[in-house]
Amino acid sequence: MAEPHELTLLEQAAAVRHGEISAVALTEHYLARIERFDAAVGAYLTVTADLALEQAAGADRLRAAGGPLPPLLGVPVPVKDLTPVAGVRFTSGSAAFADRVTHASARVPELLREAGTVMVGKTNTPEFGLPAYTESRVGPPARTPYDTSRGAGGSSGGAAAAVAARLAPAAVGSDGGGSIRIPASCCGLVGLKPSRGRVSPAPRGDVSGLATDGPLARTVRDAAALLDVVAARVPGDPWPAGRQDRLFLDWCGTRPRRLTIGRWSDPDPAGVAVDPEVLAACDRAAALLEDLGHEVREIPQPLAPGDRDAFTPVWSVLAALTPVPKRDEALLMPMTRWLRERGEAVTGVEYARALGAMQAIGRKFATAIDGYDAVLTPTLAQLPQPVGALRNDADPEADFAAQTAFTPFTAPWNIAGLPAVSLPLGWSRDGLPIGVMLGARHDEEGPLLALAAQLEEAAPWADRAVPEGFA
Repeated sequence: MAEPHELTLLEQAAAVRHGEISAVALTEHYLARIERFDAAVGAYLTVTADLALEQAAGADRLRAAGGPLPPLLGVPVPVKDLTPVAGVRFTSGSAAFADRVTHASARVPELLREAGTVMVGKTNTPEFGLPAYTESRVGPPARTPYDTSRGAGGSSGGAAAAVAARLAPAAVGSDGGGSIRIPASCCGLVGLKPSRGRVSPAPRGDVSGLATDGPLARTVRDAAALLDVVAARVPGDPWPAGRQDRLFLDWCGTRPRRLTIGRWSDPDPAGVAVDPEVLAACDRAAALLEDLGHEVREIPQPLAPGDRDAFTPVWSVLAALTPVPKRDEALLMPMTRWLRERGEAVTGVEYARALGAMQAIGRKFATAIDGYDAVLTPTLAQLPQPVGALRNDADPEADFAAQTAFTPFTAPWNIAGLPAVSLPLGWSRDGLPIGVMLGARHDEEGPLLALAAQLEEAAPWADRAVPEGFA
């Protein structure tokens, strides 16, 4: 058998199920790799070795007992440190909560346990998940293993670094403005943001509807399998997605019919330029889609400069919602403090108006793509950036503007609540990953995954070598 970390998530699950490797041995393998390589990429804020080995031993006992087995029995899957897990350190990426331990879990880690996964730790995230980079005062920067001088993106940067460096076979991240797709692009992974309501935020809430959990994986099939695990409703969810009559994993074996795919590469924020290597990768993806028999049409950018202005006050209010003791406010990052000050200045009436304006922009965006089976754009406007290049502690407003220029294509999908996936279809001349994004109409993750799987079959990336220095 290949080295365990060379296998995909589903291959590891099959190996445990068939007794080719024990869950304990697989977990020990990943814990050893984390100890050896994590310092280079900053993937984890907390490693839960004792808990992981206890869960792995339980998985082996369950397999030995016979009977039906959960789908991902014994496979390590970490959880982003914006998501609480009972009894485990929960920092939210902030020095203000460096020693906090929560006593209740969110629904997503409960679903992961029910699927049989083993939690090896909590992955790195920036403070409250706000920036498009993963740099904070509670842990080291998260770095892409393809060039450790460059960041892994954010805010699920630790999750992406873990999967790309083979310190986990897959991971769950969260995405409120691109936070799964941005690090997927920086780290050469599949990163899927589901439709609004597909994954329950329970027991927490998000009155904006911007954020959702979703998978980061090396293959489309692995991402689909993880989505099948976490896509579960909870009674009372405010935006329930439509019911699915088949597994998302099953969609990956469906050959798409001839599709009409819209495409644009021009950002809506004024003055934002796209790197020529990013544009070239998007051109190649369009050509591949046409080779597969699909029709790709150049269409206008749906949004005009200024359309997304309502996003900023909503994002600022979200930043201000986390209660922070007065004595600890000085521990917050400058950009966090800047956003919170802006958010605290927004009145209830102003926030309601901003939500209404944002929903109107979401409808405008969704209406513009409604006549297409899918939409193709770059994931990011730039290549993975050097650690510290976007962050500007002296000028948080410039920091926020730099993030917008880095990620102009991702947030509209959150505003509209539509599914979108970043695929590792491009590489720069210097060997840096370049993501290409496909989006679809609401509730159409299944057809989107079928198209993504077709692209993966035509231009496979799963057998790409482990990044140099992480074998």
